[in-house]
Formats: sequence, structure tokens, C-alpha cells
Amino acid sequence: MTTQIEETRIDIADLELGMYVCRLDRPWEGTPFPLQGVEVRSEEDVLTLRELCKFVYIDRRRTLALDRRLLLLKRGPSQEPRFRPTTTYADQTSLDDELPRAHDALQSITETVDRIYSDVAHGRELAVEQVEQVVRPLVASMLRSADAFLFLESLRRHDDYTYSHAISCGALAAAFGRHLGLQEGTIVSLATGGLLMDVGKTRVERELLQRNGPLSEAETASVHRHVEEGVAIVAAAGITDPDVLDVLRTHHERSNGSGYPDGIMESGIPMAGRMLAIVDTYDAMISPRPYRSPVSRHKALQEIYRARGRLFQTELVEQFQVCLGVYPTGSCVELSTGELAVVMEQNQVRRLRPRVLVISTPDKQPLVDFRAFDLLGQTSDGRSVEIVHNFAAGEYTIDTAGFVPA
Repeated sequence: MTTQIEETRIDIADLELGMYVCRLDRPWEGTPFPLQGVEVRSEEDVLTLRELCKFVYIDRRRTLALDRRLLLLKRGPSQEPRFRPTTTYADQTSLDDELPRAHDALQSITETVDRIYSDVAHGRELAVEQVEQVVRPLVASMLRSADAFLFLESLRRHDDYTYSHAISCGALAAAFGRHLGLQEGTIVSLATGGLLMDVGKTRVERELLQRNGPLSEAETASVHRHVEEGVAIVAAAGITDPDVLDVLRTHHERSNGSGYPDGIMESGIPMAGRMLAIVDTYDAMISPRPYRSPVSRHKALQEIYRARGRLFQTELVEQFQVCLGVYPTGSCVELSTGELAVVMEQNQVRRLRPRVLVISTPDKQPLVDFRAFDLLGQTSDGRSVEIVHNFAAGEYTIDTAGFVPA
């Protein structure tokens, strides 16, 4: 069977939501789009294509219907009222002004999560007041600045995956909730769920979690039991927040029913669980594990995008990508100057030109003093500087953990 294409060349200025781009004026390789052909589903897609191309080719036979476009723009309907957008958050302070407060919040949450997980591992009860003390400053920082906490969190050493994963997921959950315009209380619940969703792993044999090789069926079942163990730990501590409990119960469920522990499908999975499933998968992919090397943030987003409609809700995947951007905050990148850098802050108008922290010389030697550089407003030797490559954390051994904001 032959698929007909009604291909039309259009100027990039004429690109609109709902169009299907079947060809670019450049190779697909090196673009943020994972497939050869893309449905223009969001303003993020439009902006990215406008930055990459002068013209594109669209297939008029595959244009999305208007009602489908409107559905995509609504961020997906929800029968859970607390997950309806209520506000549009804007940064209340500059990144530079927020960095010291974000630094203090990160130090506090790092120390406390260490203590919380250690206490639970030794049979002591989860201290609810300690969780509250660190989650609220994290969320407050995120609401003041979308990038500061995520940037600093990306620079620290990730010595223990479980603790680091908890902090990362709490921060990403807060960022996702902010992007969706949810109420502050709901964002706090999501961040709390992200922080605690793997607390049940303290009851799983450590060797199984770090095994560099396949697990038996019985061993896999033992690891999967961290879900019910986590729910029991949180419930015993007196936490009754339904969103926190939903996160712990369902962050391993998948839209097609292939997840665990209950094989729930699609809208049967609570919204909090659907959101944190994406967050959990993303952070697991960008983090080093005993049995797998990390991938770049950019590549992790591409992999999740490929799984939309199968493992994860399509609309939530699309919104998560818009939330984090083409090169998410914390991404390790190589610049056209040869220098290595970490993405500090998104540019909401030109997402391919964020502000970065330059950490190396052009020949990849660590700098003594890191320096901030805005890819939008600055040049090097009269030439604009661009991101030419993104790579996984640890690919280059430059220690960024000592960076302290002024």
C-alpha cells in the first residue's frame, strides 16, 4: 500500500499549529525532533522550527483537524479539579538574585533527605515535619525562578542514586506543576511525592538495586515491592494527602497497562501518577546507574517523546517537553567555540539560545573560574555562539559541584 504525500513548500513564517512537516531545508540529524516528520502540536514546535529553518515542506494530507489542535492546546482534560490550570506563573526575581536562596534550599534538602532515608532504612518512622520543612522552600524557590534550583541541582555530585533521584524528582515535579499552572498546594503535593516515591527502596536488598546484570523473576518481584513498602511507610507516618499517595502507588504504571504493580491503563492512572511517571523515567535516564550509563537530557526527552501515547499520556509528554525546553536547564553542552558549558537559564523567546555557565577552555581543560555567557545577547570574536552538541553528565570529568553563587 502506497502512502500519498501532498508536499508543499512554505516559508517558515507561515508555519502554523496543526501542520505536518515532512521535510526540512536541512538534514533531520542534529535537530531536536526524534523522527523524520513531525506534527506541529505546540508553540514550542513552531518556535524551534523557526529557529532552525528558513523554509519547510508540509504534507497537506496529514494536517491535524482543528478540534484536535484545540484539545492539544488545552493540556489535556482532567476529572481531578486540583489539576486544572489556575494561574500563569512568571519569574518573580532574576536567576542571579535567586541563586543564593536556591543554594540554601538545596543544601537543606540534601542534608534532610539523607537523614530521612537513613532513618527509614534503620527502622525509624518517617519524620513528616522534616519533609514539610524542605519541600516548601524548594517549591517557593521554583515559583520565584523556574531555573535557579534546577541549575544548581544539576551541578552537585550524585553519590547515591536513591537520595539524588529523590531530590531531582521533587524539583522536576515542582517545575512541571508550575508550568501547568497548578495551585501551589498541588505543586507542594507533587514535589513531596517526588521526594518520597522511592522511600520503599530502603526496604529492598541493596545488592538487587545495584546489580549490574539481569534479575530473576523472584528478584524483580522483590524490587517491585518497593511500591507497596513505600505506601506503607508514608501511611504509617500519618501522611494522607491523596496526591502523595497516588504518586507512590502509580508512578510505575504505564498508559498501555504494561506497568506495575496493578497494570492500570490510561486515565485509570491518577494525574499525579501520570506526571511523576514521566519525571521518574526522565531523571532515571539522565542519571548514572551501576548497570547503565546516563544519556543527555536532550536525548532523554527524545526517548520519552517516542513513548508518547504508548507508555505516557501524549499531552503530558508534550507539556513536559515545553516545560524543560530543547536543552533543559542543567544540560551539558558543547559550544561552537569548543568550550563546554552547562545550561543555566532558558530563554523563553529563543529556546535554542539559553544562558550558559562556561566550564572549560576550547581544548576542554577545566576553567579556574566558571563564567556565565548569554547565547542570545553576546558574541565571541564578533561571531554568534551556538550549541553544537549535547552530552551526558560525566562524559567529561569537570567538577562543577564546588560552584557557589555569589
